[in-house]
Amino acid sequence: DVEFVRVVASRPGVRGLEVAQGASLPTTVVARREHSDTDAFSRQLDEVVIQDEPDLVVMAGFLSLWRLPDALRGKVINIHPSLLPAFGGKGFYGRRVHEAVLEAGVRLSGCTVHFVDDRYDQGPIILQQSCEVLPDDDADTLAARVFSVECLALPKAIRGFAAKRYRCEGQKTTYEGPIDW
Repeated sequence: DVEFVRVVASRPGVRGLEVAQGASLPTTVVARREHSDTDAFSRQLDEVVIQDEPDLVVMAGFLSLWRLPDALRGKVINIHPSLLPAFGGKGFYGRRVHEAVLEAGVRLSGCTVHFVDDRYDQGPIILQQSCEVLPDDDADTLAARVFSVECLALPKAIRGFAAKRYRCEGQKTTYEGPIDW
């Protein structure tokens, strides 16, 4: 079983806060722009997240770098709208990712769920789900197709974590038994 205990956003007005409030979940905004640097932002985020003693923290659409405390290493996952390591890193988010995919002329795109470390989109990969890039795609049509596979991949990763089917060990993901994604 998975129990959601809080939704934290780095800016007000995001859809996740609205969904959480509709589900009567507590919400918190820790705005990056209100902190002098990444370390100050990370310390505030640490305080908010650690108070709930989560088994897992899921980042989805969270664009700010978070320097994780040791207590949360191996417990934070992110979903990224490309097949990492391609089209990832600082500045690769949203429409920019899909424009870069189209510019490169690749035939497959998709999403990656990965553990979070102190770098953008560099943590150990948990799972990837692909989709075709069609000849008439633009950034919007590709984004919609990638989003549809993200909606499949993220719940799979959450269920797998809850069932203890995988874990983070250093810079790699270790799987327990067969994985039926």
